[in-house]
Amino acid sequence: MSGIIVNNVARASGTIAATPGGLDWSTAVVTASTVTVEAGKGYFINTTSNACTVTLPASPAVGNQIVLADYARTWATNAVTIDSNGNNFQGSDDTYTVNYDTVGQSLNIVYSDSTKGWLPVSDDAVADIPVFPKTYRGIFAYGYISANTNISNLLGSNGVIAADVTGVGTSRRAVGALSYGGDKAMFAYGYSSAFVSLKNLVNSSGVVASDVTGVGTARSGLGAVEYGSGLGIFAFGDAAGTGYNSMSNLVNSSGVIASDVTGVGTDRWSLAAANYGNVLGIMAYGQPTAGGFVSLSNLISSVGVVASDVTGVGSARNWLAAAEYGDDKAAFAYGLTAAPYVSIKNLVTNLGVIGSDVSGVGTARGYIAATGYGADKGAFAYGYTGSNVSTKNLLGNNGVIAADVSGVGSARESLAATGYSASA
Repeated sequence: MSGIIVNNVARASGTIAATPGGLDWSTAVVTASTVTVEAGKGYFINTTSNACTVTLPASPAVGNQIVLADYARTWATNAVTIDSNGNNFQGSDDTYTVNYDTVGQSLNIVYSDSTKGWLPVSDDAVADIPVFPKTYRGIFAYGYISANTNISNLLGSNGVIAADVTGVGTSRRAVGALSYGGDKAMFAYGYSSAFVSLKNLVNSSGVVASDVTGVGTARSGLGAVEYGSGLGIFAFGDAAGTGYNSMSNLVNSSGVIASDVTGVGTDRWSLAAANYGNVLGIMAYGQPTAGGFVSLSNLISSVGVVASDVTGVGSARNWLAAAEYGDDKAAFAYGLTAAPYVSIKNLVTNLGVIGSDVSGVGTARGYIAATGYGADKGAFAYGYTGSNVSTKNLLGNNGVIAADVSGVGSARESLAATGYSASA
């Protein structure tokens, strides 16, 4: 047998398993803004944080092959640009710009000759990405009445909030809440008589479990959102002794919270977060260390990476809430400004772009909570107007917020909400 066998594996039978395509795949994922590639190799290109220019070999031979793959499905956000290094690409010289900017794309190129140069054998996009597990029910829990509380209220797939359920776990306010594992939920962190890092898991029937000692820095007023397929992230918040921060903690599909990760973006608390684009998240608004309010946002990738600040659109504010709607979009609404309370909303596209202020419907208030329900709708409820309220406003799958509905359950503020249950 002649030729070179690269990165081949011996099967249990002792025979050699051929490498697909005869390529030597680089084990290091490319995250830099530039990379020079070699013939006969495959590369995973991760453009989560930046675009990438790929420089091809200067002196290729006929039949040389290179494969590039969209590692994190982010080429549509940050494209890959091909620098053919003095050679032609599909018959065009190197002065032309060649970009690949499709989600989930892979590029397989072969060098033909000096006339046509590099030719794509394929440049297909893989569409069968994991589908974000949609939740059909919601749960509002914890908060402040005249003291911290641990009561909860379930939200049905019909948008109806049920009566108070006697709480489980440490009474506290300004907690974070997110869905995980496809059909379960979690409340974590918050402020009791001190900042805490404990968590309370919620099963697929909406039952809140006892306290579990948390992982990571104790804090309150943080953002929380699901991403990927059944994963979650807590980020930002106010931590005892260290002030406002941008640290984050990832949550796996079993509900385990990981250690602190050094944060990205402006340190702040009292922000809101929601899922968008099925597998992505967005955290926005809040109050920074310097005081005042901001309208900036930070996108969360499908692998839980927090992106840098994006200058915001809409009224800067804090103690607002956010919920997903319409399968892949989100809405931020209500909150506290110098006004002080508002009922405006800002819709988020499936690309994570926040829209301008839209005059709100319903009672202006802050310290509110929101969650998705029914797979494609949302609900904003409770809050503070100068006194605690139990008012509810449903968010349709078209992004329209409905008029006030008299609430059920104890009026309270500084609570949290999230979805649970993969069935109605």
